[in-house]
Amino acid sequence: MILTCSIREVAPYINWIYFFHAWGFQPRFAAIAGIHGCDACRASWLATFDPADRPKASEAMQLFKEANRMLNLPDEDFSVKTIFRLCRANADGDDLLLDGVRLPLLRQQTQKQEGDPFLCLSDFVRPLSSGVDTAGVFASTVHIAPERTHEQDPYKHLLVQTLADRLAEAATENMHRYVRKEAWGYAKDEDLSVKDLLAEKWQGIRPAVGYPSLPDQSVNFILNDLLDMQQIGITLTENGAMHPHASVSGLMLAHPAARYFNVGKIGEDQLHDYAARRGMSIEAMKKFLAGNL
Repeated sequence: MILTCSIREVAPYINWIYFFHAWGFQPRFAAIAGIHGCDACRASWLATFDPADRPKASEAMQLFKEANRMLNLPDEDFSVKTIFRLCRANADGDDLLLDGVRLPLLRQQTQKQEGDPFLCLSDFVRPLSSGVDTAGVFASTVHIAPERTHEQDPYKHLLVQTLADRLAEAATENMHRYVRKEAWGYAKDEDLSVKDLLAEKWQGIRPAVGYPSLPDQSVNFILNDLLDMQQIGITLTENGAMHPHASVSGLMLAHPAARYFNVGKIGEDQLHDYAARRGMSIEAMKKFLAGNL
């Protein structure tokens, strides 16, 4: 299913902490996003900082103002789209079967504390022997009108790119809420504030490709087989990177005990096993898992 959203629909789901992080600001400066826009409120917020930190806070205030100015541009300047698919799913060892398509996964190799399990995302889906389960796959993207990329102005270009990244994540948050409450419907009675949504207090997890639980970027080729991302304008490079850059993809799992984890460093045994399950050479797999070797 494809969802096309307006900026006004998804803007409330922007996680401003990550936006400001991309600009080198600590989370405390992102609090400007929760301050009323009147001069008195902004001045009061500014006064909460030590004198030495006020120039930085003032800079964050100006950055937030300019970002919001861009959010008020016409919708045709930013095309925000999401595609998702709910699949019949089962776990087969460390693989997921999604509508018959096999998605090999990696198992965690290090423990935070002694006695912790070594997790794999397939652990949160019913095994083949215990009936059919459901899992979701998704991709979201933001296309920017050519005249709005500001390629000749480095500051504005970076502002547009970092804002587009956050809009793609916000569109995903908006989509996932719809999936949980309606399309999949496993959390019909969910009633969470935006703050709770951004704190991921909803049931399940949404691991994204390239992140610690799902680090192999080439997984995008398998997700593309399931989603046909071209329907929302996403193309993949030969390395599995998505274009436009402001795009995100991943899985949706509903198990109440599901949680994120870091696969971490893997040994030669798992590298060889994973490459065999992916049907790829060891050398090709090393390229995609360089950060985990």
